Amino acid sequence: MTKKTPEQGPEIAFVTGAAQGIGLATARRLAQDGFRVIAMDLSGDRLTPAVAALKSEGLDVEAKVVDVCNRASVVAAFAREPRVDVMVCAAGIYNDARFLDLDETAFRRMLEVNVIGVFIAAQEAARRMQAGGRIITISSRGALGGTRFAHYVASKSAVIGLTRAMAMELREARIAVNSIAPGFTDTPMTRSAPAEMFAAWERIEPSGAAAKPAELANAIAFFASPRTSFVTGQTLFVDGGKSLGGLGI
Repeated sequence: MTKKTPEQGPEIAFVTGAAQGIGLATARRLAQDGFRVIAMDLSGDRLTPAVAALKSEGLDVEAKVVDVCNRASVVAAFAREPRVDVMVCAAGIYNDARFLDLDETAFRRMLEVNVIGVFIAAQEAARRMQAGGRIITISSRGALGGTRFAHYVASKSAVIGLTRAMAMELREARIAVNSIAPGFTDTPMTRSAPAEMFAAWERIEPSGAAAKPAELANAIAFFASPRTSFVTGQTLFVDGGKSLGGLGI
């Protein structure tokens, strides 16, 4: 990985939702790639042991308890670091609900975390980035549609649109903005579904199994690399080919 000068130290990557799942796997992968990683999460109880484990591996990772829906909380996390080179917006929520059972409270909460939380973190990061900065959002294959999670579909579709809009506005500043759209991935969030539902989802994957968070982290690392900073405004589906069709969504 291309690094800053010795005086500047390694590049600095911020990762939200870093206490578990894709966010944690991303924090590990980027630290392995030589980044100084600021791992951000709302849950200090989960984040502290997760980061301690990464530190025990000799990785340069620091924990910051942050609420991505609270701008002051996000700003405070950035304030202690000299710059932002990479921002990975991996914080998100999911819950299963039929369309006719959804209410405004559940819908607004999904948008608040999955869209507004991405907007705040990305905007504050962009304000601190120099040319060559990279922002990576996490959308979802679910943006293509699906049943029993219309509010989640709406939020992840919005993330893809927001990513493209940010890429267009920030390209003159030479800040790249891209999105990773995971397919069904084995994370604590997806494991919160009933066991029979999780098993049914796995059966319709092309491989017959959910993706591992590390597989998504590898894709995120591609966009986080300074070597790929000319790529912007793209959404990369990392779903084992399921979005190609033939097996449903």
